[in-house]
Amino acid sequence: MSGNVEFTVDLTLRTHGLVDADTPVLLMVSGGSDSTAMAYLAEMLRRQGSIGPLSMLHVNHRLRGTDADADEEFVRKLAELLEIDFTGVSIDIASIAETEHGNVEAVARRERYAAAQDALAELCLRAKCPAQNGRIFVAHTVDDRIENFYMRSIVGTGPGGFRSMRYRNGQIARPLLDCSREELRAYIEHRADTGCLVARDATGAFWREDATNEHTDRFRAYVRHEIVPRAQERNPRLRDTLARTMNLIADEDDMVASMADEVAAKHVVWLDGGNACLIGPGFGSVPLPLQRRVVFDVIGRFLGPDERVEMASVNAVLAGFMDGVPKGGYVMNIQGNLAVSANKKGVRIEPMASFRTRRKRS
Repeated sequence: MSGNVEFTVDLTLRTHGLVDADTPVLLMVSGGSDSTAMAYLAEMLRRQGSIGPLSMLHVNHRLRGTDADADEEFVRKLAELLEIDFTGVSIDIASIAETEHGNVEAVARRERYAAAQDALAELCLRAKCPAQNGRIFVAHTVDDRIENFYMRSIVGTGPGGFRSMRYRNGQIARPLLDCSREELRAYIEHRADTGCLVARDATGAFWREDATNEHTDRFRAYVRHEIVPRAQERNPRLRDTLARTMNLIADEDDMVASMADEVAAKHVVWLDGGNACLIGPGFGSVPLPLQRRVVFDVIGRFLGPDERVEMASVNAVLAGFMDGVPKGGYVMNIQGNLAVSANKKGVRIEPMASFRTRRKRS
């Protein structure tokens, strides 16, 4: 089992070009089985010379009381055991979410990745490497990818959504995306059985369990415990089947994305330092699937990476064209308080405040 997992991860890194021998890597480690296994594998890759310097980050969200503190202590011990630099960050997520009237999980994700970017910048500075060359390793597995697939099938998704997780998204890399949770747990247990170094918590466990994972009132846990097991009853090889399907979707999605980039380069002009954009009149003759992809990406740029683009917003922008021609006098307010307006020059998207100021001047 140990050799199989190590071979799979090495193959994933090489196939998808996630890192090279000099790449500084920040490990985001929660203390669960997946991220704990990732730490062991990363340390092995460092010894082999397959990746560059390592650092480990643990974010204590302060949501689970003493259990959260025990998670942090376990990860600290794991880092010491593997001789990896450790950074622990404590953030009162509940307080931030309450102040912002935001979703706790969304706030936690945002703050966690903000902390990761800061820690990666420090690692790259020590390594005398440009910050953009570093990578953040997260421990998502094929099981997480499948759960995302079913979650999106229930609530809907935008272009390319059914590829589920990417092996690499900017500086974020997922080296375990071809491994299952079961395989990673067996890998840790095999290490212990064969006398390799393993960390243990105060109870002697090889990783930390998050009790909230068992709460089926949470969407992901519901999919994990109710939907996926029933699908596996129908197809015991569900992991392999869906992973292969999602990779086929990903290949086609990459092709469409490349085509959409070419369309955007020809028809989309960013104005006012990137605070507004104009989609030229020729865009109306572009095939509809490519129109959707371009507009989806444009709106996403306005909203930022943590905001979900609504298809109603995409359709509202496309409605600015009638029979392939910009519809003069068309005005619509879409998510993010963005104004969509059209005239003979094309369809313009901008913050509503900018639209109102511009209209007063004219």
